[in-house]
Amino acid sequence: MKKFKFLLVGALALLLAACGEESKPADVDASTDKIEVEQQVEIGGAVTLIDDLGNKHEFEAMPSSVATLNPGMMNILLALGANVTGRPTITSDMKAEVKAIQEIGNPHEPSFEQIAALNAEILIVPLSFQQFAKTVEATGTKIVYSNMNSVDDIKKTITKYGALFNNTAKAEKLVAQIDEEIAKGSTKSTLDALIVYGAPGTYLAALDNSLYGDILNKAGGKNIAADLPATDKFPTYATLSVEKIVERNPKIIMLITHANPATVKEGFEKQLKENAAWKNLDAVKNSQIIFLPAELFDNPGTQVVEAIDYMRGLLKTAEEAVK
Repeated sequence: MKKFKFLLVGALALLLAACGEESKPADVDASTDKIEVEQQVEIGGAVTLIDDLGNKHEFEAMPSSVATLNPGMMNILLALGANVTGRPTITSDMKAEVKAIQEIGNPHEPSFEQIAALNAEILIVPLSFQQFAKTVEATGTKIVYSNMNSVDDIKKTITKYGALFNNTAKAEKLVAQIDEEIAKGSTKSTLDALIVYGAPGTYLAALDNSLYGDILNKAGGKNIAADLPATDKFPTYATLSVEKIVERNPKIIMLITHANPATVKEGFEKQLKENAAWKNLDAVKNSQIIFLPAELFDNPGTQVVEAIDYMRGLLKTAEEAVK
């Protein structure tokens, strides 16, 4: 029997706040100490998977069905040819193959009824889903945790699930594409940029250790929020301090909308109008307030390649606007 052996990194994460929070950044699951484990995948035989909480999962064979509440994970699973029977709620336009998959909610508001009805072999969720785990596991579905808090995390996730779903060749190709896109940005921009993570009632500045801060760096941008203090609940994000932002005067501000994009956009535009300090920013004067497309930036998965390229183009346009 043919075997593949490789080392995987499983992240032990900080436990997050329980239910009742209105919204959370998509990549809020920050890791602490890391453990290195050996995973052995036997083609056609038993499969052992170590998830990103360090939990060990045994499978007699490759999982026949899988559901997920993470758009990026869904994107990865489909690219690897897995049988995805349950998907998260998606507000942006979807391809026909995605639209046909049963919707099962999101990590903060899962549809337990639909998850139970699916009876998928495994449900892949972010670390923040722990508060709901017992309810789902009672239905017989195995919970597997995944953390994608950086571009490297996305690459490791692709490699891990490429092995689980017996498609290592495709996984290697996807990782190579990400590396090739990153390599294009060898010249760093000196343009001051700010990424705002927006959800209904919540606006935070992305730090470098967030997925979106990492994408900005990979695209060649300079994050003006890099050294701001992280919030307690969201350790990869900082409070959106208008005073600090005005002081650092970003040349471009990019907003990521999570859940109800129209509401988030409307709320941010209202802030810009009501606070006169925003009007003094170069980003506002030069019309460089950009609302990033959700399909590329709300948990991008394999589309992180397109996300990096898209952001690189925005940086170039903003540089030309300030010349």
